Amino acid sequence: MLNKAAYILLIGLIFVAAVGLKNAAAEDLNLDKLIAEALTGNHEIIAADSKVETSGFRIPQAAAPPDPIVSIGYQNEGFQRYTLGEEQGSQWMLGLSQTFPFPGKLALREQAAAKETDSLKAVREDVALKTVARVKELYFDLLLSYKTIEIIEERAALFEAFTDAALARYSSGMGQQGDALMAQQEKYMLMEKEEMERQKIESMSGELNTTLGRDVNSPLGRPTVRPKTPFTMTLEGTIRRAYEASPAIRAKEELLAEARIKTASAKKDAYPDVSLSAGYYKRSGDFKDMWSLTASFPIPIFYGKKQNMAVSEAASMATEAAHELDNAKAMRAAAVRENYTMIQASEKLMGLYKDALIPRTWQDYELAVSGYINGRVDALTVVTRLKSLLDYELQYWSQYAAREKAAARLEALTAPSAKGGE
Repeated sequence: MLNKAAYILLIGLIFVAAVGLKNAAAEDLNLDKLIAEALTGNHEIIAADSKVETSGFRIPQAAAPPDPIVSIGYQNEGFQRYTLGEEQGSQWMLGLSQTFPFPGKLALREQAAAKETDSLKAVREDVALKTVARVKELYFDLLLSYKTIEIIEERAALFEAFTDAALARYSSGMGQQGDALMAQQEKYMLMEKEEMERQKIESMSGELNTTLGRDVNSPLGRPTVRPKTPFTMTLEGTIRRAYEASPAIRAKEELLAEARIKTASAKKDAYPDVSLSAGYYKRSGDFKDMWSLTASFPIPIFYGKKQNMAVSEAASMATEAAHELDNAKAMRAAAVRENYTMIQASEKLMGLYKDALIPRTWQDYELAVSGYINGRVDALTVVTRLKSLLDYELQYWSQYAAREKAAARLEALTAPSAKGGE
């Protein structure tokens, strides 16, 4: 036969199982669907798409030559009367002029504009990858908070059951009232932590809705535990992949190429454009009509202050772009290393918690409960074991979330795709 204290603890364990069934019935939140929605509804991605489209309109503009100029006028001799046909200098004039850029100038400008568009396309890809990573991070943060609440509810039930058991022992003269107060205090601390987690869920749900492009108050379901994201690459291979495939690196490379093209274009600007003008002059009476053809071009007498300075400016911008590319690679490598080591550490800690600490602590807790019921173990030992069990379970899920978030960031850094699903 079970004594009263043991019976109360058994009821607590049954309640824990009921809590688990209640949580399992919550509506699931599908990560793959969230990613697909973010890729089409995220405002930052939409803005990046618009920038690419806007930049594409500049390419044909850069390749187009200057517009021809048509001029119409009249020339009269004297101010007293209209003298067309009476005076030799009186005439109607029709002119056409066209500027022809020095060969190669327009092609270079077109190439520079195309490189700018290519850079913005790469930036758009990077924004999409970061958005996917952000959706995953928020998803696993939400999952951690829900898991934390679930574990707290389960362990709070055990604290409640232990409180009742301690009161039962106290009423029978076998225990102390302080045992129940100790367990009760721990339960209240768990209730405080649970409320804090619920507040975090509200905050993260609003941020996730914003990332998806939804109204901030749109309802969200409950995240579900997913299989661990597979990751088998070496650190060196991951860094190399980040250099080769990262759209952020490619964007910097395109900017460097654009800067070098602009340097070549600035050097071309030292060569003058040629303007051709043709004119027709209509005269009446005894005076013959006239025509003219003129070629004109600027003389770069201020080359040292203008064209040469433009070349120096463009070369300086190319140097700046080269250093920005090197810095982007260094920052990428550091981020890859940080997240890679985080995955490795989380893997080891999860194994330690799951295979050793949690089952061992659970056994210690059960032994402590049995010893307490039989009067061989004090209440502090039971409470301490239960707190340790709670801490290890929370740490396990904290490391699970940290690993998945690090894997999401690595995917954004190495750019396997912006689709997300496994």
